[in-house]
Amino acid sequence: MLTEIHQVAASADLLYSEKQVEKAIDNMAETINLFLAERNPLLLCVMNGGVVLTGKLLTRLNFPLTLDAINASRYRNQTRGGEINWIQKPRTDLKNRTVLIVDDILDEGITLRAIYEYCREQGASSIYSAVLINKNLNHAKPIRADFVGLEAENRYIFGYGMDYKGYLRNAAGIYACKELT
Repeated sequence: MLTEIHQVAASADLLYSEKQVEKAIDNMAETINLFLAERNPLLLCVMNGGVVLTGKLLTRLNFPLTLDAINASRYRNQTRGGEINWIQKPRTDLKNRTVLIVDDILDEGITLRAIYEYCREQGASSIYSAVLINKNLNHAKPIRADFVGLEAENRYIFGYGMDYKGYLRNAAGIYACKELT
């Protein structure tokens, strides 16, 4: 398995450097600061992919907030999504809260839409979403993100929280695989 991971990392195309990603996160934080400063938001980190973006945003947001996590996955360390698997739900009461869902990527939008609906069912007063990457697909998605860092072509990407078969989330940049194996 590690041989495959090393091969994927070595052959991948760099889409965004660490510097470009950090600048995009700065811009996202600036917009979120303007929009959510007076709303007492709950940041809901979508595990595991959203952990890097959530951590990077936390130190850039200059208002009181609370933090919790949710884990709903379609990929389970694979390169193709399946049915949603609810692994962890937030412990914080969402009723009458402004919720900011923070995730790594808006791909097909199925997982983000399910999390949005969960928050609505739990009584959140308003729900927003922030994603580091919006993947450009040639069809409509069931949901749009409110705050987007960067756009990416429709390729399998990794880095800054996004993984390849459970690995490479820690890559300091955003990379696209040459081809899936």
